Amino acid sequence: MIKDAGYYTGLIGKLHLSRAKGIVEKRPDDGYDEFYWSQHPDPDWDKGHDYHDWLVEKGINPIKLYADQKGAIRSGVPSEYHQTTWAGERAQSFIESNKEREWHLAINLYDPHPPFDPPKEYMDRFDPADMPKALFQKSDLANHEKLLGRVDQQAQVAFDPLHCQDDSDFLEGADEGAHDRPPTRVHVPKIRAAYFAMIAQIDDMIGRLLETLSQTGQLEDTLIIFMSDHGEMLADHGLLYKGCRFYEGLVHVPFLVSYPAKINPGRISDALVELVDIPQTILDFAGIEQSSYMQGKSLHPLLIGDADLQNHKPYVLSEYYDAIAYPGSVGSRGSMYFDGRYKLCVYHDANTGELFDHHHDPDEYNDLWDNEESRSLKCELLQKHFNAMMKNSGAGPERTDDY
Repeated sequence: MIKDAGYYTGLIGKLHLSRAKGIVEKRPDDGYDEFYWSQHPDPDWDKGHDYHDWLVEKGINPIKLYADQKGAIRSGVPSEYHQTTWAGERAQSFIESNKEREWHLAINLYDPHPPFDPPKEYMDRFDPADMPKALFQKSDLANHEKLLGRVDQQAQVAFDPLHCQDDSDFLEGADEGAHDRPPTRVHVPKIRAAYFAMIAQIDDMIGRLLETLSQTGQLEDTLIIFMSDHGEMLADHGLLYKGCRFYEGLVHVPFLVSYPAKINPGRISDALVELVDIPQTILDFAGIEQSSYMQGKSLHPLLIGDADLQNHKPYVLSEYYDAIAYPGSVGSRGSMYFDGRYKLCVYHDANTGELFDHHHDPDEYNDLWDNEESRSLKCELLQKHFNAMMKNSGAGPERTDDY
């Protein structure tokens, strides 16, 4: 739609619509004018992997570079050969070469993401001893008992992160994990420090792109949206990685917007917004007509100050639909309804769920799902959740008359 409106388009990084694993889903250019695709850094694609083509251009053998990169916590490749650096260089070139035309660029980074492998110079910025403690209470372990093994989660075992603070917690012969399988023994402060370090490298890359926009005279008139598709448990509630769960660490993702010519800087909103609001927001700012099948709501009125920040949406939804495929996975389907106070999580195949009251329990320690005193509240929220999901069930083409 953006390209049809006359914008020159580009994509850098991840894009998988059905399945990239095992090279099942072949990667065409998907209609972009410039297309630099890289699912993840590891060398498992022999062609069509632009990050590896970039390494070869620099005289680096991708297979040799990643030959010793194993486990969940890694030393990391040098920053000059890192995938984040590749993305930044491709983006900088795109911005500089297209300054005389209207353009749209999507940069889909792999980091911050397991494995925890920032370059050494970034890891050295963060002392594991200074890392904030993971959110955890003993009640988390009891809550996991009803879900782990019945609901897909990359972490197969819940643990007490407050007892995983030094190298003695790495046992001989323990599974060191991989990018999609957490280690069975962990050093929580090191993992959290490495995650912060990956974010710092991204921050530096974004800073260089903002400087490029400024130097080319494009910063004022560029809509910049910074967001993430999901979070990371980082040992909160005794879990690592992600899966069919809806804790804040996974679903409450960063969302920042800049457009100096039209948006006043420094505003912070606690309005309920969703990632499905992004397409309408982009089209709204660009003056492009939206399609009837879109499920979001433009943030344009909120961002320019013409709407009540608190009344954008009365609730938000999140869905998990059979997204992990490894031995033992059960093909889970889960959904979440959050109205700003109550968060209802339903695990449809496991016939159970969770209910949290954020006014009294913002860290989500006290699950009220089986609380007899919360029975009527749970029933009310289940009905609201069902109604909300039905509105997004997919109505097909726009209906303009009775038949």
